[in-house]
Amino acid sequence: MFRSMLVRSSSSAKQSLLRRGFSTSSVPERKVVILGAAGGIGQPLSLLMKLNPLVSSLSLFDIANTPGVAADVGHINTRSEVVGYMGDDELAKALEGADLVIIPAGVPRKPGMTRDDLFNINAGIVKNLCSAIAKYCPHALVNMISNPVNSTVPIAAEIFKKAGIYDEKKLFGVTTLDVVRAKTFYAGKANVPVAEVNVPVIGGHAGVTILPLFSQATPQANLSADVLTALTKRTQDGGTEVVEAKAGKGSATLSMAYAGALFADACLKGLNGVPDVVECSYVQSTITELPFFASKVRLGKNGVEEVLDLGPLSDFEKEGLEALKPELKSSIEKGIKFANQ
Repeated sequence: MFRSMLVRSSSSAKQSLLRRGFSTSSVPERKVVILGAAGGIGQPLSLLMKLNPLVSSLSLFDIANTPGVAADVGHINTRSEVVGYMGDDELAKALEGADLVIIPAGVPRKPGMTRDDLFNINAGIVKNLCSAIAKYCPHALVNMISNPVNSTVPIAAEIFKKAGIYDEKKLFGVTTLDVVRAKTFYAGKANVPVAEVNVPVIGGHAGVTILPLFSQATPQANLSADVLTALTKRTQDGGTEVVEAKAGKGSATLSMAYAGALFADACLKGLNGVPDVVECSYVQSTITELPFFASKVRLGKNGVEEVLDLGPLSDFEKEGLEALKPELKSSIEKGIKFANQ
């Protein structure tokens, strides 16, 4: 979707909307807010959301440097009006009237850091931002990108509960990058066009908690157990692969922005009533004994319309599911404890 948008003029964007089944006059007004818009993920994410014709208002917030980012993407000739907000004093204005809030704010991983090492810094940032969301746009969908997602989503839930506005249908941990990686790595080994590939990824969003279900991948390929094990490990370690390749200069920012933009687009389609929008996401869930879990979710006008069953798992995947539960449980509990301190 985004590749084609790069070469669109505003007139061809209108034609694209018509092809989607909307008239340009019937596409709803949608305000999208990016918190952390001047960061490594936030800048490319701001660009990609500016290219999305479903966005009418793009609100960019960060503690510094937002005016430059807003001026830069604001010159792009697409539908949305862009406004930049900087500093805590402008957070309320940034959030008011939001339909969707995307949170990539926080510090990135560096070589040798685990997602847990990020916890104390990013957890505090998320706690403050979610308190503001509860106050200024309590009905918005919230897409959490800030790591560790396994803990930051439970933190957000607790903050929203304290404020009396929690709706489990409207809070999402963005795990789309795990799906994007699984599709890419699987397509390479299966020798199939990546655009045709689908791979559900369940569990969480860190290390062994990431469980790609290659037994459910389409199109099916006859890959050996050793190859599937290696694909699983590479998907789990995808973030570390990028951190090490950047050698101290950052983490997965561009691919994360792409994945975040894909999931945000799916949320907007759901809000607009497009049927059968299904993506994997880390949400409040009852499909396992854990209170939060990533799996396929049907999106709609209220956010989560349905959390879908896991489907049949291979023996290897069943083992992986049991192996991930203790770590995911610990991360959830850590987030809940932090939020209630």
